[in-house]
Amino acid sequence: MYVKDNQLCFGQHLRVSFQRTVRVPAGTLEFPLPPSFGSFPVQLFNGKRLDKNIDSLCDSAILEAVIPMRPQEALWFGFEGTDRYPHAVMIGAGEINVLTGERWDESLSASPQNYIICPDQPWLDGINAGDGFVRQFVATPLGSGLALEEQLDARELTGGIRITVFGPKSELLPAHAPPTPSRLDSPLMEEPAGEERIALGAGGKIRQQIYPDPYGVEVWDTSPLGRAFIHLLNSAQYRALTGLEAPPTPIDAQTYANLGLPWFELDERDDLLPAERLTRLKTVGSDEEGDETADIDRLNVRRLRRDSTRVDE
Repeated sequence: MYVKDNQLCFGQHLRVSFQRTVRVPAGTLEFPLPPSFGSFPVQLFNGKRLDKNIDSLCDSAILEAVIPMRPQEALWFGFEGTDRYPHAVMIGAGEINVLTGERWDESLSASPQNYIICPDQPWLDGINAGDGFVRQFVATPLGSGLALEEQLDARELTGGIRITVFGPKSELLPAHAPPTPSRLDSPLMEEPAGEERIALGAGGKIRQQIYPDPYGVEVWDTSPLGRAFIHLLNSAQYRALTGLEAPPTPIDAQTYANLGLPWFELDERDDLLPAERLTRLKTVGSDEEGDETADIDRLNVRRLRRDSTRVDE
């Protein structure tokens, strides 16, 4: 595992990025896929030391990194890989699986499916909270009462993002043999006393499908290929740790739409049913926020292939 060009690299065949994007209004409307304003910067963190190498190797079983995310910013996950070497990927908002709403557990499950398949799923914009849509990943301070962990399971609050990757069994699909690292029970970086921690909450509705596993759960090796924990830092914490400034907050969705800039969509396919407990989440922002001014029927929407990029070209 290593960090290169602001991507988490799990072996040779899977790269994960964190894309900065427009925060859509947290109302009742469903928006198309928002664009990328570039990747969040990713810094590898070894224990208590920041590794300033651009191409940073992680020798431990757990890749630990930091990214800056201003309160109420939004992100989406980008996955790059090859169909010859697919991977099963679990995503957690702190201690909560974002597909099922259940407490984090690294046991692969087919019903309900608690992982996505990459590169079949090129992007993930939010929490599986609706039939054909997701609730956008937005930042919220841990302690606001709006983080997924606080709403669904407050026994242990960590904030941040968990990623666990599984490769296929070598006898079923060609892949390199995965290592057997120890389980990640908690983040490794010590949080400064009294410092605000950032967590993921549920934002506005985005039209996006989450695809069923076309291979079957029995294909995947039960020993993870790699694990990562991503600490979300506010801009002041990021500056103190790295000496760098966090990227500016993207423009708001209404301004973006008024400029005629593009939104995106993929062809519809079968998708996973929403997790019932995720449909009842409180969103970050008023339920009526922006609905009276947004005119989604006039948005500049472009249809994409799976291997396309979500930028204005």
